[in-house]
Amino acid sequence: MTESAQGTSVPKRLLLATDLSARCDRALDRAAQLAEVWQAEIVAVNVLDLGSTPDQILAWASGATEQDLRQIALKELRRNTAGVSAPISLRVERGDDAAEVICKVAGEVGADLLVSSVARNEVLGRFLLGSTVEQLARSVAQPLLVVRQRARQPYRRIVVATDLSPGAHGGLQAAARLFPGQALQLYHAHEAPLAGLSDRLDAAKSASVAAQQACEALVGQTPLPPDTEVHIQCERGAVTATLPAFVRQHDVDLVVLGIDAAPGLVSTLLGSTALRLLQWLPCDVLLVRSA
Repeated sequence: MTESAQGTSVPKRLLLATDLSARCDRALDRAAQLAEVWQAEIVAVNVLDLGSTPDQILAWASGATEQDLRQIALKELRRNTAGVSAPISLRVERGDDAAEVICKVAGEVGADLLVSSVARNEVLGRFLLGSTVEQLARSVAQPLLVVRQRARQPYRRIVVATDLSPGAHGGLQAAARLFPGQALQLYHAHEAPLAGLSDRLDAAKSASVAAQQACEALVGQTPLPPDTEVHIQCERGAVTATLPAFVRQHDVDLVVLGIDAAPGLVSTLLGSTALRLLQWLPCDVLLVRSA
């Protein structure tokens, strides 16, 4: 993030990654809503794909040049973003690796936040993560907002998922900074102990108390605005199972995941738990790397 965005201010430049398909409208609508609230600008980028729109396919089959295809993509991008009230600039880039190009553009324009959508599996009829978003999650330095739901209203029910690692501080701080005045739910899932029945019951109770205390300590040790309201929710079980269920039960709008891993490194957390949560959570997800 830029120096201003790392402090107390909200993002001032959002990078919207779009492949010009209908599913990206959700990411566009959310980026527009956030930009209006934050008084930010949007940079919409499309990595040229010859098969992304019927116009491009027909033009390519008719012998169009790359410059012709760029103009077709730019025209489509302009059409898709016509209703956005926030200041917006458009870019069409060329590259074999879409995620690599998007990361490069994010650095060039000084983006404070990346916004992307998810792929859609037409056979299963479900929204899936997609290879480009997965690569962005592994490599991008800026916070990444993965949009699944329609932006019918601002985020109201926000959960910050924590494994009590150092990266958890960054996730909690980011949520409080980006959405001031919103109540936050700090969520932690801990595994059930393995032992005999009586021992297991005692151990489970002790583990629940310890988890609650650890979450309280995390909140107390994290610098937050004085008016930040944080509620703690601890549950027993694997977070990849309990958190999606919690999100559905409580109609959560956004889950914030704090990741303690440098860009370009596939940590154990990002390679397994966080990546599976990105795939399985039914709501929008904000991935934040610790500074």
